[in-house]
Amino acid sequence: MPDMDGFREANNYGFGQTSQFDNFHVKGASNLPWGMKDRLSRIFNPKTGRAVMLAFDHGFIMGPTSGLERIDLNIVPLVQYADCIMCTRGILQTSIPANINKPVCLRSDAGSTILTELNRNVLIDIEDAIRCNASALAVMFSAGDGDQEAITAANLVEAVDMGNRYGIPVMGVTAVGKQMARDSRYFALASRVCAENGASIVKTYYCDGFEKVAASCPVPVVIAGGKKLPEKEALELCYNAVNDGAAGVDMGRNVFQSENPAAMIQAVHAVVHEGLTPEQGFEMFKDLSK
Repeated sequence: MPDMDGFREANNYGFGQTSQFDNFHVKGASNLPWGMKDRLSRIFNPKTGRAVMLAFDHGFIMGPTSGLERIDLNIVPLVQYADCIMCTRGILQTSIPANINKPVCLRSDAGSTILTELNRNVLIDIEDAIRCNASALAVMFSAGDGDQEAITAANLVEAVDMGNRYGIPVMGVTAVGKQMARDSRYFALASRVCAENGASIVKTYYCDGFEKVAASCPVPVVIAGGKKLPEKEALELCYNAVNDGAAGVDMGRNVFQSENPAAMIQAVHAVVHEGLTPEQGFEMFKDLSK
């Protein structure tokens, strides 16, 4: 029992004042359990509600690619500038220092590679994701792609079920199906299906009419960087996406294949969180590259 000497009776109950519950800063997450919210808060900055995620999970289907030959040399120095990193468990355990203190969005499905037919995937064990201290699970959903649609939808649902059990949110990663075009109609459908099946975050591509994609998705949408663009164009992509409703970016090649990756990720961070224009971001990139 605590020492009762000097005990003061409670008397400040705030009668007449309504309870103060701030709206949660992550879209669609207000009713989630505390653990889910805590993990989402690691990824999305509470001040801006946005995130700059650094994706370097490409090797799980492509093997070594330009900029990812040596994770320890090319990626680890960039991690300090990201809000969250997205990678596989193999790279996390072999190449990322455990003291980086960054949230991890763990690539949680694996299967076929670029050598065969993509997206015939299975899920990793949820207990291994927990051992990796994952803040989110990233799982592919391939809408409009024959048999793969059903396979990837089942993976997404299973991942959400496991994530709900342990308080870990899932990011649905939309793949472009062979029968559907890269347009707002497809991305709105794929993103909404991810959210309807329980994903707490959706990763998709920017397109004309993206504001419809973001508005019709009840959870945060982060955009993929896609193919390598000139630095100013990549910054324009970031700027346009967040102004059209994206909650941030999950970029890979447009950062680690840049002429100066460290300068580029800092410029991206400034555009996403500080509202720099693409021109201002590009000037920042050039100044940091000197």
